[in-house]
Amino acid sequence: MIVSVFTLFLFSNPVTALPADSSLAVSSPGRRCGPVAQFYNPTQSDWANHNVDQWLASWMKNHSSDISKNANGFAGAFGQWATGDPNWSCQKDGETNNCYADPCDNRVLNDKGDDIRPAFYVLQSMTKLHGYFMGMSESWEIASGLAAFQQTGWSTTFYQPKNNDKTISTIREILNALTAIIGIGLTVATAGAAAPVAATAASMATIAGAGMSAGAIQLQADKDDTLKQDSDLGNLLATIVKNTVGEFITINNDIFKGKNYNNQGDITAYLKNGAFVNFPGANEVAMIDTMDDFFKATAVNQLWRQQKVFIMGGGKCGDGQGLGSGPKDYGICRDGKAWYLYYWHEGDNSLSEKRWGYVTMPPGADQFGKNNYQNVTIADVINSSIDSYNVAEYNYDANKAQERVKEAIEGAWRNPGAQGTSWEGTFTIPVCDVSGAANQPWYLKQYILQPYADNSRPVWCGAICSDDWGKTSRFINAANMGGFQSPKHLCTERGIRIHY
Repeated sequence: MIVSVFTLFLFSNPVTALPADSSLAVSSPGRRCGPVAQFYNPTQSDWANHNVDQWLASWMKNHSSDISKNANGFAGAFGQWATGDPNWSCQKDGETNNCYADPCDNRVLNDKGDDIRPAFYVLQSMTKLHGYFMGMSESWEIASGLAAFQQTGWSTTFYQPKNNDKTISTIREILNALTAIIGIGLTVATAGAAAPVAATAASMATIAGAGMSAGAIQLQADKDDTLKQDSDLGNLLATIVKNTVGEFITINNDIFKGKNYNNQGDITAYLKNGAFVNFPGANEVAMIDTMDDFFKATAVNQLWRQQKVFIMGGGKCGDGQGLGSGPKDYGICRDGKAWYLYYWHEGDNSLSEKRWGYVTMPPGADQFGKNNYQNVTIADVINSSIDSYNVAEYNYDANKAQERVKEAIEGAWRNPGAQGTSWEGTFTIPVCDVSGAANQPWYLKQYILQPYADNSRPVWCGAICSDDWGKTSRFINAANMGGFQSPKHLCTERGIRIHY
């Protein structure tokens, strides 16, 4: 059984929670607070309407000398200028009140005239951003050696390897997906299930980029650690995630000092458009649940990608068009087109018909939609793979996954975490659109698609993928069927030339 790796991280020990609202304190309504009181409860619209981005950029330019001289950089200089507090730093240094102040009756702030409003907005945003990073880090700080994928043999549910060395190399590659998953999780933590909006998209993309960068740093450092069996994946994952937490603290400390963390942007990129001026707080539990689902799904994808697992379809739903029929329980109708998930089980080297193998469901596919995999479905596998194919054909790798996560958030056209494991790149099972075969006179084309059965064997006597030999050949290789004779031996026996 695979339990939630991230749930273990969060709940294996008690943690001290941050205050539910880490805003600057607002005193009771009956108390006089000075001019700043009229600017309480700001919104992103307030930030935009009063040009706070431009105001902050101008402030930093005009106070560059103060920032460079202050031991705590930007936060130290801004905090002292705005509140008079020389200890304001927003650093993770053991102090709990170094990014927090009561603006009410603060004479320094209330004497700023026209600068009161933007200064207060920036102070509140800094407090909330600091609380966000500290909350995220404390959620994972307790990570121990425990992890989800810690039971010996868990991988055999989805993978039947020919040798153990291949299993280990395959499992190690699963870790490459972790970087993009961190970015997806951070999006859920900041936006929840909502789609990104233009006002906050830039800030969210910066945070996701910084998180993915942090994960990549730790992945590079730790992924080659000892991994002798599949159960070691859990401990290695725990190490990488725990070390990534340390990078969250580094991100916080760097940006508040005025630095640009790993070329992801300085403090202005995180505060842009008032993204944090009224931020309600991170949803760490939703983030952890989302990352858990994505990691399980991508782990299965990586295992399946080493086997003869593929997706075929593209014809009209409910109409075989003379191309055969697929397994309905492992197929979907998308935009009027039918698509099916297959696994070509290799033959038994006997002299019977079974020596050519047969098509059936991929190993472990019946586990989806229930128990540990209840939030991952066959529809997710097919939809995610088709979207991956449409973006990068058979070349959707870990780098493309990170790139597309950031593009989706920055462009405000999708929240990958809210979409769930149907998000592109989660699954990259090779796809072949066979609809073009409907108008071809190919031999035995009625067997291109087949239902699952131990005597069910497709026959492909043409350029089955988009009526294109080059694309068909790329599909065959992507699906690990290069040199595989089963789908074409009846064609070659008849003298038909096959170019894959």
